Amino acid sequence: MTDPRTVLGQARQGPVPGDWKVFTKSRGRISGFLHGTSHDPDPLLVITPYGAVEYTDEGKPLAIVNFLDLAGLTLRVTGQSFSDSSMVTLNVWLDLEYHDGRKEKWRSRSFSADMQTIQTFIEAYGVHRALRGS
Repeated sequence: MTDPRTVLGQARQGPVPGDWKVFTKSRGRISGFLHGTSHDPDPLLVITPYGAVEYTDEGKPLAIVNFLDLAGLTLRVTGQSFSDSSMVTLNVWLDLEYHDGRKEKWRSRSFSADMQTIQTFIEAYGVHRALRGS
């Protein structure tokens, strides 16, 4: 996988390769002020055929997943509803299993409500596995 900071830099400046997917959003002024992140760059998640890199803010380390390190992943979903409502709130994440036996729960920190991030991660990992013949 290319250096994560290089991936983020290229995604911020554009253009990016066609097989990259970039998720970004503006950091709200009020939210940035309340969290002390108003001067940080906007949140950014980049999913490539080699992995995923996410920048949340300067106070948090980069979230990096290198697909070469993964043995597999499992989609997990739970739902919650209240007896007086027909609405269901979904909680969606990926359980990542690494070749070294580690397990990790993955969900974008900045884009957790955007289910497209999960879908894109699964698709990119599937392409990665297909190209590696595993």
